[in-house]
Amino acid sequence: MRAVILAAGRGSRLGPHTEDRPKCLVELADKPLISRQIAALRGGGVSSIGIVRGYLPHKINIPDVTYFENPRWAETNMVMSLVAAGAWLRSGPVVISYADIFYGRDIVRDLAASSGDLVVAYDPSWLSLWSRRFADPLSDAETFRTDARGNLIDIGRRTTQIDDIEGQYMGLLKFTPEGWRAVEAVLAAVDQKTRDAMDMTTLLRRLLDSGFPISTVSIAGQWGEIDSSGDLELYEQMIREGDLCLEN
Repeated sequence: MRAVILAAGRGSRLGPHTEDRPKCLVELADKPLISRQIAALRGGGVSSIGIVRGYLPHKINIPDVTYFENPRWAETNMVMSLVAAGAWLRSGPVVISYADIFYGRDIVRDLAASSGDLVVAYDPSWLSLWSRRFADPLSDAETFRTDARGNLIDIGRRTTQIDDIEGQYMGLLKFTPEGWRAVEAVLAAVDQKTRDAMDMTTLLRRLLDSGFPISTVSIAGQWGEIDSSGDLELYEQMIREGDLCLEN
């Protein structure tokens, strides 16, 4: 199994933390996020890792990985960083990880072992974490609904109804080559401006609209998304209080 970390973005909402480094190099408990991701991926059975670079690419200098580049990182969104790794996605199954999250090896192992040409990992226990991150959890949470077979039917929309949220998409996916061909077909049907602006949940909704099935895997284990300085402060506090136990 191979994995690609999408690390092209700056993460401007982290303010001074990313003035001199990409978001993936921000440290949590004295260890860069990308080092935590690589350890979890390798511990979860991933043999080869690729990294898509963009903002300050020379700062990401990790041995024994393959680099892909998104030189247009400042004018494109996550999907175009994914496209930069298309050669791997066409040739075999690939786990995709956002660069601003942390997670454990068991989560990676469960995702890699799941069946389906496109699989999305999600956290059904999201509300407890979102309640600590936000005064109003629904101010940031997005829809996530599945059918009786566990296939995705809705994702990434704003909602005021807690019942619309069975879990939160966590920025971990798996594609097979067939799943990637479906993505390429969706992208070929829209113009360049639309492709450049497309985020991942919009892409997933377009795939659903095209009739392509998206599987899901419910994760069990601690993880987190770092989107702001407040998130960093919260997780450091949770570590001190014993509410968050990170893998080495």
